[in-house]
Amino acid sequence: MISRMTKYDFVLLAAQSEDFIERLRELGLVDITTTGWEPSESDRQLLLDIEGTGKAIEFLKGWKPEEGLMADPKPCATGQEAYACYAAAQREAAAARTELARLEKLAAELRPWGEFDAESLDKLASQGVVLHWFTAVKSVFEASQQMWSQQYTLSEIDSDDSAVRFVVVAAPGEEISLDAQEMKAPATDIRGVETQMAAEQARLTALNADFSSAVASLPLLERYNAELRERLQSVRVTATAAEAADGVLRVMEGWAEAETAARVDALLEEYPNVVYIKSDPTPEDDTPVQLKNGWYARIFEMIGDLYARPKYGSLDLTPFFAPFYMLFFGICLNDAGYGLVLLLMGLWLLWKNPQPGMMRRAAWFATLCAGATILFGGFCGSFFGLNLKDYFPGVPFYDFQNNFFSVALAIGVVQILFGMAINIYVISRSFGFKYSLGLLGWFIILLAGSVAGGLPMLNQAWVIPWFTTSSPAFYAALGVGAVLLLLLNTPGRNPLLNVGSGLWTLYNNITGLLSDVLSYIRLFAIGLSGGVLAVVFNSLADGFVPDGAGIAVRILVMLPILLVGHGINLFMSTISSFVHPMRLTFVEFYKNAGFEMATRSFDPIRKMD
Repeated sequence: MISRMTKYDFVLLAAQSEDFIERLRELGLVDITTTGWEPSESDRQLLLDIEGTGKAIEFLKGWKPEEGLMADPKPCATGQEAYACYAAAQREAAAARTELARLEKLAAELRPWGEFDAESLDKLASQGVVLHWFTAVKSVFEASQQMWSQQYTLSEIDSDDSAVRFVVVAAPGEEISLDAQEMKAPATDIRGVETQMAAEQARLTALNADFSSAVASLPLLERYNAELRERLQSVRVTATAAEAADGVLRVMEGWAEAETAARVDALLEEYPNVVYIKSDPTPEDDTPVQLKNGWYARIFEMIGDLYARPKYGSLDLTPFFAPFYMLFFGICLNDAGYGLVLLLMGLWLLWKNPQPGMMRRAAWFATLCAGATILFGGFCGSFFGLNLKDYFPGVPFYDFQNNFFSVALAIGVVQILFGMAINIYVISRSFGFKYSLGLLGWFIILLAGSVAGGLPMLNQAWVIPWFTTSSPAFYAALGVGAVLLLLLNTPGRNPLLNVGSGLWTLYNNITGLLSDVLSYIRLFAIGLSGGVLAVVFNSLADGFVPDGAGIAVRILVMLPILLVGHGINLFMSTISSFVHPMRLTFVEFYKNAGFEMATRSFDPIRKMD
């Protein structure tokens, strides 16, 4: 659910603003509105420093020096000094790596020519002996070598499967015409380049001392990064605060959760020379949103946050889409064996992340989705592509391939109806029941059609005798829905206008419903494709086993193919099972549930860790 917010308007002396912000930061409960903030040049540098120190921390946490190097490095005096040391070392290391890459490319070109003395070549040239360097296709060289040797003095230096490198001795100014590519005379040989490469490598090694000092100063660097982020908080608040009384006063807008508002009030009461107005949010306010859910729904907040948080005053849909998402994930992956692998990974992540946080939520998310996959895969009798019905013929496993197509559409109708029911409730709660009558009429029409016409398509045993497509009750339900949709869709408006608007809405609803329901076919398609690939890899592994092979040979032949094949299939199917249920949630369910996104999340200014 969405936590209830309290709005504050603060008026205080401009000279007190920095101290007031610091007191609010220590409290850590108030979100100050900074909408419309545009960074200045100094602010942009502050943003760059925050980004740079963050990257430095991430790099240094994973950096390890060579064994035996800088066993006891000396830390820097301050976090700012540590960042400057890191930045300088990183720039020099980047330059050294660039130069090293250039030298390695040059070495690859020079290595075939071997070792030679560049000064001797210059002496020969001064005495009228000039060397020309050539590269030719091997087949061309072999075919033309004898003819070329008759015209020029040449010597083969190096060859491989595709090319031959050779030199031609000529007099100064002599024209040489060969079916070969003439190379620029090397200024040095491979020894000189290798010497330069060794120098650059030594330069990189020497920088390890600076990186080691930065690593030893990591706590100071983290504190410096936190100070920069706190400074950014103050900059944004100060820059967006309104000035009054010729700059003597500052006016700020703040937000706090209603359940912690008493602690904010206590601070404001004891703080001198501050006037505040406390009120409830209005629909016109840009109210920040804070979600407050139980353990289960909180796990799926990470999915909802990938799209947006709900607008304040609307309904948090996380608890409502979470069970559907789990079900859809299990349907898409649809293999108990794959679910077991994910379950082990989820349990391992839970063990590795015992403290509350994003990673532990992700671990629980993986564990719950794995459980849904195991249950649905077991229900369908699929285990690493094996059909369990072949091994347990007495168990009535569900025939996914032949029966689930229509069920996927039915699941889509159920979720769409559920979303519409939520939308009716939200509209009634926010504006009054009469404003939901048009949507209620469409809901009744769709529900009546689904019960009377949809249930018999799924199973003839589910037919309701008194509610079929030819029964009076069905037509009565359609009539009630039509009246609400066509005549009462907008309270207080001319009925003729309502009829026109209702007909247009009905047309849009019918065409939109068709595309919405058909989108749920992806549940069947993805589940089927993953299962087919699993069967294919099993057949492929079995096909490589020689006839009459023993169990040891079968294991040696089949195991690598199965591990690689099922590994690829598990990776691809898991991504699809993650993405497509999310798409159904954000497009089909959110649309029919009337989801409205918030422009900002609740982010109180606080001391940074």
